[in-house]
Amino acid sequence: MKERTQIYLDNAASGMLDGRVLEAMLPYLTEFQGNPSSVHYHGRLLRAALEKARKTVADLLNCSPSEIVFTSGGTEADNYALKCAANDYKVKQLISSPTEHHAVTHTLEQISKEKNIPLIWLSVDSKGNINLEELDKHLKNEPLSLISLMHGNNEIGTLHPINEIGRLAKSYGAIYHSDTVQTMGHFLFNTQNLEIDYLVGSAHKFYGPKGIGFLYRKADKPISPFICGGSQERNQRAGTENVAGIVGLAKALELCYRDHKIYHEHLWNLKNTFKTELQKILPNVSLNGEISEEKSLPTVLNVTFPFEEDQMILLNLDMHGVSASGGSACTSGSNKGSHVLHAIGLKESAISNSIRFSFGVQNTLEDIHQTIQILKNIFEFQNA
Repeated sequence: MKERTQIYLDNAASGMLDGRVLEAMLPYLTEFQGNPSSVHYHGRLLRAALEKARKTVADLLNCSPSEIVFTSGGTEADNYALKCAANDYKVKQLISSPTEHHAVTHTLEQISKEKNIPLIWLSVDSKGNINLEELDKHLKNEPLSLISLMHGNNEIGTLHPINEIGRLAKSYGAIYHSDTVQTMGHFLFNTQNLEIDYLVGSAHKFYGPKGIGFLYRKADKPISPFICGGSQERNQRAGTENVAGIVGLAKALELCYRDHKIYHEHLWNLKNTFKTELQKILPNVSLNGEISEEKSLPTVLNVTFPFEEDQMILLNLDMHGVSASGGSACTSGSNKGSHVLHAIGLKESAISNSIRFSFGVQNTLEDIHQTIQILKNIFEFQNA
């Protein structure tokens, strides 16, 4: 019996844990006991590992260790930054985009409702780009704003111009938070060259463990603790730290920065090969979002297939051993369809036939060629 093909192309949902990361974590799962807040020998060992990891992350981002707070992941980091900044700085307006991750959109909607302040959704074009002139207009009307605009979109891969957004925000004295979950580890961030007050990272998006992330908060934009009940994380986040996860996060980010050029070239080779080969077998396929190397993620390609709605393409792919996604994993099970694809103007039938393929460094060109062949077979069967 032929062995079933297993190809994982859902890396935007969660990447594969790097073996070197697991190796770095193992001693803190199996050997070192204790609590990093304890003052005895065992506690001090864990505290040293934790602070070493914090310094590693800070050095990579070119910031102070005091500007890094470890969290349970990107969603908590987004919530922490948005809720606490809105409260501490008494902002009078919220500005974002309808293509943001729900960790941002739902949080902003809650803040707007609870504080009775306006929430402005910037318009986006058919590729998910915002209009900086529109942002400028809203900031002129109310400079004391909290802006939340992501770097790279998790569903369509479009990149926002965070440097320009940051400079615009600073010129008005506005606060700028960016959900950088999809780009942290895939792009090189130098916080000294960015006018961004809050950045976030989630380790499992850059080949680290699940359940651990961090918030970068600029020193001149401190915020109150989000979780209370202890003095951990320098009084910023109560709760015993996940030392093994934190060590793994730091190691994963270190590897991504060290091998950035190699990873970047490999991922773009995968994406471009997939795109080219797919358009050969399906010339009328549609690609959603920006797809150029200057304006999009190397890890994400969102495709609308020219099939009928009931063809269940994802199920067919899964049956043939290919794991992909219909959108954000965080909205799995929702019957509303992708809010991102809605925002860029796709019709319901097109949304139903859209699939996100997302690539990781463990993927090979053979994975791409096999997936294209499987899609070709599915297409030929449906049209037989």
